[in-house]
Amino acid sequence: MKTWKEAPTPVLVLDLEKMNRNIERMAASARKNNVKLRPHIKTHKSLEVAKRQIHAGATGLTVATLSEAEVFQNAGFDDLLVAFPLRSEEKIARFVALAKRGRLIATIDDIVQAGRLDEAAATAGMRVEVWVKVNSGLNRCGVDPGEEAVSLVKDIAPLQALQVTGLYTHAGHAYGAGAQEDRERIAKEEAEAVVRSAEACENAGFPIENRSVGSTPTYEWSGAYDGITEVRPGNAVFFDGVQEGLGVCTMDECALTVTASVVSGKKDRLIVDAGSKSLTLEKGAHGNASVTGFGTIVEPVTLAGKSLTRLSEEHGILDFPDGAPAITDEVIRIIPNHACTAVNLYDHYLVVEGDTIADRWPVDARGCNT
Repeated sequence: MKTWKEAPTPVLVLDLEKMNRNIERMAASARKNNVKLRPHIKTHKSLEVAKRQIHAGATGLTVATLSEAEVFQNAGFDDLLVAFPLRSEEKIARFVALAKRGRLIATIDDIVQAGRLDEAAATAGMRVEVWVKVNSGLNRCGVDPGEEAVSLVKDIAPLQALQVTGLYTHAGHAYGAGAQEDRERIAKEEAEAVVRSAEACENAGFPIENRSVGSTPTYEWSGAYDGITEVRPGNAVFFDGVQEGLGVCTMDECALTVTASVVSGKKDRLIVDAGSKSLTLEKGAHGNASVTGFGTIVEPVTLAGKSLTRLSEEHGILDFPDGAPAITDEVIRIIPNHACTAVNLYDHYLVVEGDTIADRWPVDARGCNT
């Protein structure tokens, strides 16, 4: 095989030039705003991609699960934030074992989590670095900004095996923003929630060295806010249909596509071999109204801009109410709505430069969901 068009479908295709540009965009924004960059690897789950992010200037990485942390720590990445609170004894024990091997930051949003982690760390004879999660409007995990954040930090302070060194948040509700001014407003609120909480903690005698924000739709603005020290974009490494719909990127900046073959043609539809097991059924987890269908075709040009209107497990359907074009032995490229969930369906990337296959990279942390 020399080009992506010759590869069996469906397959995950990664455009190397576009990805490298996206990595540099993140790094350039961090340099401009004088903040650290800690990208989230749950988007790409790839050691090779992470190496390129570190080479571009990232100072650490963010993971969502302990199994992701294990994969990346085993590969030599030694500064990881686990951006998900741990509560079960089994997961806390796994965390403590990993924390012995390098900088592994725990995240907390209630005192029960803190107490269990403190007990496990004390038993192991070690001290664990923790960041408290602040809710900046997504209304998922996190303490309320200000007084509630101070209260939790104050309750953690007497615990001998824990040290609070940071506050962080995730403005995931920006994925549902309707316009750029909405994203800018959410970015400001995101940054203010962390900075205001950090200042309140410091006024109460608890220094907060790290003030971290994240979210691809907001990080370029929230990272510019005075008092923020770090940004954690994830999806920005690839972009996808949701980000294009938000206006964060153009279709031409989307580095990740899924290929499919047209396998059947009917008078009002074409059928391809990429369904929900290749693209997922997601249209944006936080209510992005700009996303229609289940992936947007970018090649061939005769179908560019057309969305898959229906998916079953192996079938993708392109509906043409006014009559379908004549079927050809066509291989198409589809930008998924959500790159992160699409990546987790594949065991490797087909890396291309232009149309030419340049390499094949494993999705190293695929399925690392525990």
